[in-house]
Amino acid sequence: MKFTYVHNNINVVNLDKSIAFYQKALNLKIDEDSTINAEDGSFKIIYLKPQAGTNLIELTWLRDFDRPYNLGDNEFHMAFVVDDFEEAKKLHQEMNCIVYENHDMGIYFIADPDGYWIEILPTK
Repeated sequence: MKFTYVHNNINVVNLDKSIAFYQKALNLKIDEDSTINAEDGSFKIIYLKPQAGTNLIELTWLRDFDRPYNLGDNEFHMAFVVDDFEEAKKLHQEMNCIVYENHDMGIYFIADPDGYWIEILPTK
């Protein structure tokens, strides 16, 4: 039996704002073939794909969800390796989305519009 890791799901309050963030901050593209829109308008699912790798990010918007998502202690996160760490950090500083830096480990975290953390790692 073989399992293949396919995607992470995160629920978002403002789909357009989240898509714009992920496109700008991580250069992800919408996978048009996988977009799902409920016939009654109750939800939308957008898959974002990276330039490298195969794991997708699934953004789910629920029409009737009327408050920010409770992220608990926010101890879970996604991680991305970037080939130009300094350029990425400069972009994220300009976007004002860096929420934590670990200088000893040479990494930092950004937060998306809903508060989900994303670890940014240099290529090793």
